[in-house]
Amino acid sequence: MLEIEHGNGADNIDAVAMGSGAGVQLMPSFDDPHKERAYLKGRLALAFRIFAQKGFDEGVAGHITVRDPVEPSTFWVNPFGVAWPTLKASDLTRVNGEGKVVEGGPVKLLNKAAYMIHHAVHEARPDVNCVAHAHSVYGRAFSTLGRPLYIITQDACAFYNDIVHYKSFGGIVLEAEEGANIAKGLGNKKAAILANHGLLTCGKTVESTVFWFMSLETCCRVQLLADAAAAGRGGQVVKVNDQEAEYTYKTVGTELAGWFSAKPTFFAIERESKEDHLG
Repeated sequence: MLEIEHGNGADNIDAVAMGSGAGVQLMPSFDDPHKERAYLKGRLALAFRIFAQKGFDEGVAGHITVRDPVEPSTFWVNPFGVAWPTLKASDLTRVNGEGKVVEGGPVKLLNKAAYMIHHAVHEARPDVNCVAHAHSVYGRAFSTLGRPLYIITQDACAFYNDIVHYKSFGGIVLEAEEGANIAKGLGNKKAAILANHGLLTCGKTVESTVFWFMSLETCCRVQLLADAAAAGRGGQVVKVNDQEAEYTYKTVGTELAGWFSAKPTFFAIERESKEDHLG
């Protein structure tokens, strides 16, 4: 598990924070993988509730997975057709490399597209523990334009040289080949815009993955608005230059930055849940 670092280097809190860190909850570490599993399932349940609160759920589309710390070749995912706003840790299903549900709650129905995409990414990226994909409104709208995300704001700098535009759309991902192609297209990046489809993000933690998705959705919205406003004036948006974008990325685009930025959202939904998500 990641822990907050202090000292020199880009991936630490000292670069952007002043004062004492007393009272700041650090990321927990576990000696027992079974305890870590229980913790991660709780965080994943919260992630679905956050996505629902943000309006990222539509019908039965979308999925978030987390690698199982006990059996890392398997992952936990939402059961197909179970509502996200009330999803609990006990509802989650564990899926193996062959796409078989080996453990889970009362509903053991697996979204085939979820398996095809997430298995491919988890297998290709041992550094990644969590993957998120949903059909969010602005991400979908942006994915139809056939263009990359422009680095036009400080927030967009989090994706500087860390996002891909996957230009192929082959319909619903029901075949292993398309899942493998998406994983190959993603490469070593943390985010992808899937043409005519939506957004995908990944990270070492559930929290960072969720934050990258929320932030990317907002960046897509901002660019749509900025492009429209600029076009109305007969001009173009102003991009952040490479030097400033790279400098800013080192602060806002790291794994720790994603995890830490998600803390308020997870804290709020956890308090609202009153531990119902752990049921």
